[in-house]
Amino acid sequence: MATTSNTTPYKTFIEYLTKNDPTLGEVIVSIDKIPSFTANTNYYEALVSSIISQQLSVKASATIEKRFVDLFEGSDFPTPEQILQKDIEELRSVGLSRQKAGYIQDIAMKVLDGTVQFDHLDSLSNEEIIKELTLIKGVGVWTVHMFLMFCMGRLDVLPIGDLGIRNGIQKIYGLSAHPTPEEITALALKNGWSPYESIASWYIWQSLNNAPAI
Repeated sequence: MATTSNTTPYKTFIEYLTKNDPTLGEVIVSIDKIPSFTANTNYYEALVSSIISQQLSVKASATIEKRFVDLFEGSDFPTPEQILQKDIEELRSVGLSRQKAGYIQDIAMKVLDGTVQFDHLDSLSNEEIIKELTLIKGVGVWTVHMFLMFCMGRLDVLPIGDLGIRNGIQKIYGLSAHPTPEEITALALKNGWSPYESIASWYIWQSLNNAPAI
């Protein structure tokens, strides 16, 4: 039986969501795909990569990230110490904007001074992780939501600020306008998506033939 990021069978998620929310259940049946939320334990690297990929296509992001890694003349992802040995202009030379280069240096500084620590994230709640990681420049709530879902593999995340989620909900539930974050939260609660809000969100993205731009 296919699974997501934990040992619960995929069928369990689908039965739960379909029973609680028949409207979403129709979408799930029509898509007939299996979501994947595989945990990645290299949280530092994933967060730097998420900064690089912001507002870029998958192809452009991959190209710039390769150049970024190559800048450090090694096969491994650069450490915070290595990043801080480069100045902004050197980081920009691989295609990063000045702003993103500054954000990446900020991650490096906060990791080294202990403001941000990754070895304890697994023990924190989603809200605690959002509070901690948004201390980093350039890391907003949306970025942390994507990090929770696609890096940490958490299954109960509701990305209320994501445009794709807003578009998908408007389409699926026949709303006259984009729902607000508060309306999305209320809809998820009413239809019993928790503890599988990530799964529900994935199917909403898929209903638009879309994928989150992470």
